[in-house]
Amino acid sequence: MKTIVKGSRMSEYNSKKQKQDGVVLVLVMIFLAVFSCLAVSMATISEINLQVANNNCKADYARYSAESGIEVLRYWLSQIKFSGTTDPNDYFNTVYTYLSTDCNLPVTPVLTYDPALSYGTISLSLIGLDSENQQQFTASLSMVDSNTISLSVTGQYQSISRTVQTDYDFGIQANSVFNYGVASRGPLALSGNIDLSGFNVAVESDVYIESMDDILSLEITGNSSIAGNVEIANPIGTVDLQGGQASIGGETGQDAIDNHVEFGVDQAEFPEPVPSYFEPWVTNVMDANVDTSSDATYENIRIPAGLNPTFNSSVTLLGVIYIETPNVVTFGGSVDITGIIVSDGDWTDNSGTNQLVLSGNVTSNSVSTLPSDPQFDGLQDETGTFIMAPGFKVSLGGNFGTVSGTIAANGVDFYGNAGGTMDGSVVNYSGEPMTLSGNSDLVFNRSGIDETPAGFVPQIVLIYDPASYSEAL
Repeated sequence: MKTIVKGSRMSEYNSKKQKQDGVVLVLVMIFLAVFSCLAVSMATISEINLQVANNNCKADYARYSAESGIEVLRYWLSQIKFSGTTDPNDYFNTVYTYLSTDCNLPVTPVLTYDPALSYGTISLSLIGLDSENQQQFTASLSMVDSNTISLSVTGQYQSISRTVQTDYDFGIQANSVFNYGVASRGPLALSGNIDLSGFNVAVESDVYIESMDDILSLEITGNSSIAGNVEIANPIGTVDLQGGQASIGGETGQDAIDNHVEFGVDQAEFPEPVPSYFEPWVTNVMDANVDTSSDATYENIRIPAGLNPTFNSSVTLLGVIYIETPNVVTFGGSVDITGIIVSDGDWTDNSGTNQLVLSGNVTSNSVSTLPSDPQFDGLQDETGTFIMAPGFKVSLGGNFGTVSGTIAANGVDFYGNAGGTMDGSVVNYSGEPMTLSGNSDLVFNRSGIDETPAGFVPQIVLIYDPASYSEAL
């Protein structure tokens, strides 16, 4: 007979179960601790990531502020233009003067603009972009070398800042009136049998018209034509073609306007004429008592103010013919010119008080063909200019065969049988209308001309160098 001890087995079972329950509890506690640590770590990492993202966002806003500052300064600096006669040592001071006086920058009670020049650096104080979000920038400009300015802009957003840099080079404004056959600040009117054409290609007779004060920018009547294209700066300018033969680019009517006229083009540069450039060659003064009714030859002559001479005979002019203001100088007979006619007038004077009239036939030869005499020494190299007459209205009424250079004045008229080949451009500084009437056929030969005519000074501008852009560390 077997004896079964149930109590001892139950006790052993209960003991094992209690041990297992203890292990599970320990495991649960371990897992709880691990998961709690993971939760805390994830929360910490999330908070750090959120802070990093916030800082990156602020840094981006600061960089955007800096880049906005670069674009703002790029616009301001693009407005700076000054005479090529400026001493290169004064270029940087000219930039400072513009930013100080002509820039019309914003001034607020919180953000003030006050450029300061110190030790070769122009500093611009805080300039606001978005006051609500505290976006603003500061900037500084400094000379890298005689031809380059470095611009550094620091953008700020709240407590974060970022800096970007770029360079600007001093250069010559590219869009010049010498790229055209005819360039006029005022409207242009062609009447009669006028033909503007190119000696080699039609584009040599292209026309530029500013006409900012006159809506009617170009008027062509009769059988007149322009072989090239026309560019008009006035965006609301108009063109009036009267008669079935008036043409532009070989087309008539509305097709001529639609296909060969462009409105609202960028304004071209009218380089400053500097008559004093030619004064070193002017060694003779015209006598007030000279007989201008007889044939004569004049070399490097100065025509004094108020003399108002009329030359009714054949005249030969050699070298520089320098006309002082005020004056009305008339050449009624034929004129043979191997040289340059220059006046000392004001290139903003459009009154027409001063006049230069060439009503007879004109023979023009380049200064490069002047004899190798001491009085012409060096003048042979000063090519490209035929008449530089700031402040004078110039009228040509006779045939001139070939003109060896540019004609520039404050008012230019061609009338009668004036016509021939122009080895250069016709430039009208005046806002008054420029007229060509009669049978004034002009053929423009500008092939190979790639330099500014002698005595004209281009404007200096700042040219942005995008390749120099960098972010400061």
